[in-house]
Amino acid sequence: MNRTTIIIGAGIAGLLVARRLQAAGENVVVLDKSRGVGGRMATKRVAGAVFDQGAQYFTVRTPELASLAADWAALDLIRDWGGAEHPRYISPAGMTAVPKHLAAGLDLRREHKALAVRRTDSGWTIELEDRPTLAADRLVLTAPAPQSLALLKAGAVSLPDAWAGEIAALDYHPCLALLLLLDGPAAVPAGGIAPEAGPVRWLADNTAKRVSPGPGAALTVHTTAEFAAAHYAKTEVEVFALLEAALEPWLGGSRVVTTALHRWRYSEPRRTCRAPCVWLPELQLGLAGDAFGGPKVEGAVRSGLALAGSLEV
Repeated sequence: MNRTTIIIGAGIAGLLVARRLQAAGENVVVLDKSRGVGGRMATKRVAGAVFDQGAQYFTVRTPELASLAADWAALDLIRDWGGAEHPRYISPAGMTAVPKHLAAGLDLRREHKALAVRRTDSGWTIELEDRPTLAADRLVLTAPAPQSLALLKAGAVSLPDAWAGEIAALDYHPCLALLLLLDGPAAVPAGGIAPEAGPVRWLADNTAKRVSPGPGAALTVHTTAEFAAAHYAKTEVEVFALLEAALEPWLGGSRVVTTALHRWRYSEPRRTCRAPCVWLPELQLGLAGDAFGGPKVEGAVRSGLALAGSLEV
């Protein structure tokens, strides 16, 4: 069947759906408003250093992800980062390496910002900012749930009552990612650390992870959701000033020479849907992502694979 599926969102869930459908011989177009791919599997370069600014690693608990991880490891895309209960994996080239691999060969259109999606007699139209409208037989939304719902609302599309309330209730914790380049080594453990108290939720040294070339430490600092909510609009200078005292023990006496800040409005779902994905055949509409399959990379993978299975039927 020569049908076209448009997927809005080039995070790992959307990319997995696209790969499975393309392998099945379908026409697939992936749209994303950003310049890169991977969503929160994001890597940023600052002043010659390399930072994983979103997801720091992913764990493997399911056979499906274990199979994918084995393939990625064979391609040297990932390596084991240890883990007491479940394996943890990082990418030597930065966490965005896996999404880049999944995106290869896809019809991926970056910097395509969707404004509204509308139902037609034959399928869907997607209205884009400063670009021609696109048409599709089927539509998949894998962006954070509030963004997907905003697209549907802009196109006057209502979800069935069985799902509308639950999906509308899906919201997310925010996070501020402060990136710090030091002039020397840090005192952060090699496997990263989650402080027991204070405004910092997580610290990792990308140089120790062998993601950043060094010689100075390249720290990713994730704040707690409470801190992010209270200070989301502040500048990187203001955020660093507020965190400086809490960070001092982890700097190892080294000096901060460069800072950068990334704001994650949709960092982690506060709650998840009762199903790993939603496929609505009457609308030819699918929704997936970590708010459906579970938080973190593994939940997004689970959701994407589940939706791909529903679409392949």
